[in-house]
Amino acid sequence: MTILVTGGAGYIGSHTCLELLTAGYDVVVFDNFLNGHEEALRRVEKIAGRSLRVVEGDIQDKVALVHALRTYQCTKVIHFAGLKAVGDSVSDPLPFYKNNVFGSITLLDAMAECGVKSIIFSSSATVYGDPQWLPITEDHPLTVKNPYGRTKLMVENILRDLFHADPSWSIGILRYFNPVGAHPSGLIGEDPRNEPTNLMPYIAQVAVGLRPYLRIWGDDYPTLDGTGERDYIHVVDLARGHLAALAALGAPTLFSVNLGTGESHSVLEMVDGLKHASGREIPTERHSRREGDAATCYADPSFAKSLLNWEASLGIQEMCRDQWNWRVNNPNGYDT
Repeated sequence: MTILVTGGAGYIGSHTCLELLTAGYDVVVFDNFLNGHEEALRRVEKIAGRSLRVVEGDIQDKVALVHALRTYQCTKVIHFAGLKAVGDSVSDPLPFYKNNVFGSITLLDAMAECGVKSIIFSSSATVYGDPQWLPITEDHPLTVKNPYGRTKLMVENILRDLFHADPSWSIGILRYFNPVGAHPSGLIGEDPRNEPTNLMPYIAQVAVGLRPYLRIWGDDYPTLDGTGERDYIHVVDLARGHLAALAALGAPTLFSVNLGTGESHSVLEMVDGLKHASGREIPTERHSRREGDAATCYADPSFAKSLLNWEASLGIQEMCRDQWNWRVNNPNGYDT
């Protein structure tokens, strides 16, 4: 079986490609390398001992998508390709709507033309907005607070409308919580092109000396240590969740599933975890809360367990260990 992976050269995409190759799937990566890295794919092949196909192209190019689907006889798609920086989406929203929404529509149109009707969509817990209850279940109200989140929810709604119009589709929507860590080999990991927007790569860059300190936004939340708490999930667990979802697409279906651990950890817990893993001090600087940040957010992952027979198995110790192993062995990321 051949899987087309859009955005497969990115952080989560590359780890998922590795799991797919290891499980025996044939993989075609479709990526414009705006945020992804060709070196990541070379390392994926090295770890897996198998090769994959790479098509350089933009998700808004239907002709290129149709060509890739037909040339390699792809039967299912995992769709990662998308812009993801929340702050950038606020200051410059149009590229997010063009890439994330129009690009997804173009992909679905190309799939329909090729008779490929099975897709896993990379969504986000941002579609839940401020938690109205914890842990967050899949029936939580969907409400978003920034353009990035709106693009994810728009694509979810498009997929739901598509299935209701044509129930022959098989659609899995995966709502990620907070991916962290790296492959235990230390060969692939998260390497943002610009300043990290996620906590753990920022902490690791401070530990390795690329940045002077970590800014902590808010230390007066109603949490155990006053800092915000989130559901951090190891990227390898997350990648394996995609394989479990892929197996569930054997028949026409539509499902939305949380991928998280069901536990929350604070900013200071993650800082302490990386301190322990690295043996280095991590200077911090306290700032007032950012508008819109919730005190605590974590998933109820029980539906993923019952539907997909999947659950996270790697804890905070493995997350911090693998995050540091990646960063210390690749202080400049993939730029060797």
